Amino acid sequence: MKIGVPKEIKNNEFRVGLTPSSVAELVNFNHHIFIQSNAGLGIGFLDEDYIKAGAVILDSPSKLYSSAELIIKVKEPVPEEFKYLNSTHTVFAYLHLAGDPQTGLDLTATGITGIALETVTADDGSMPLLSPMSSIAGQLSVIVGSYHLLKPNKGMGTLVGSFNDIDPRTVTVIGAGVAGTEAIKKAIENRARLKIIDLSSERLNELQKDFGDKNIEYILSSESSIHDAVIDSDLVIGAVHVIGKSAPKVVDSRMVKNMRPGTVLVDISIDQGGCFETSKPTTHDDPTYLVDDVVHYCVTNMPGAVPLTATDALNKATLPYIIELANKGIEEALNQNHNLANGLNIKGGRIVHKAVMEDLKS
Repeated sequence: MKIGVPKEIKNNEFRVGLTPSSVAELVNFNHHIFIQSNAGLGIGFLDEDYIKAGAVILDSPSKLYSSAELIIKVKEPVPEEFKYLNSTHTVFAYLHLAGDPQTGLDLTATGITGIALETVTADDGSMPLLSPMSSIAGQLSVIVGSYHLLKPNKGMGTLVGSFNDIDPRTVTVIGAGVAGTEAIKKAIENRARLKIIDLSSERLNELQKDFGDKNIEYILSSESSIHDAVIDSDLVIGAVHVIGKSAPKVVDSRMVKNMRPGTVLVDISIDQGGCFETSKPTTHDDPTYLVDDVVHYCVTNMPGAVPLTATDALNKATLPYIIELANKGIEEALNQNHNLANGLNIKGGRIVHKAVMEDLKS
């Protein structure tokens, strides 16, 4: 199969769809790999490294897309790339169609077959290709939240967690999935006072068994419980995820208005539209803005801040699926593997994933 890896062009996006070692594995199966020049340069993967692995380097996106049938990306194609896409292409990437409905519909209109990493499942119902980036985003949420609590960054001017005999500061994590759990672990490492909010009492009980009760509250999600928690918090991390759908707005503008000036909100769910009513997408170049003196961090490619780690983690997870798609062919791979088929979001100019379709029609 002819496989192409374009250079990512989203703001400060240095991740790359295939590493040189992944290319070498695919070449061993006699597949033809095309890499756009300097696609991996930002994380130290030189064109020479890809050539040694057996890839062909192409110097423009137009050549790359016209040479390949299976496109391996990290982030969803952006409108500038749509002109290169057509019905001969299968795109394997994070698509997040519900996060930006109009762009999702425009991408669908290109005629591609779109397999979204974030909706591929495992037998236990987990999301094996979303989990690595969710884990990274969860850890980063406490790091970037702590940084933006600094007074020069418009935060209230405090350290997360405890310091000497000073009472610990409060971190609230809403949503205890993969990203939320990593945020919880990081907050515990920082010895913060922690509020964990989730819809599932069973999940809260699991976490309580794992982490105990010291400086931690386990709170069943409701509008009132969320309000009471966030107005008492220094850092609020939103990690709400519904497969294929826009994230529900669990923190409304009234809650934000009642927060203390300099509180920091980190919206991990922003790729799916955000879980705070006041969220809007930001970039690594300009990551924050204020609403009612509350700092909002809503970067849509958070793991892009650690692109080498993220690329290695992503390739470890995605390579078996890429090999399956390439060795069996797209149709046969999807027919034989229902978990991979759950990643199919776009085909024949239509949204075909039920949850995504329902969300975009709503």
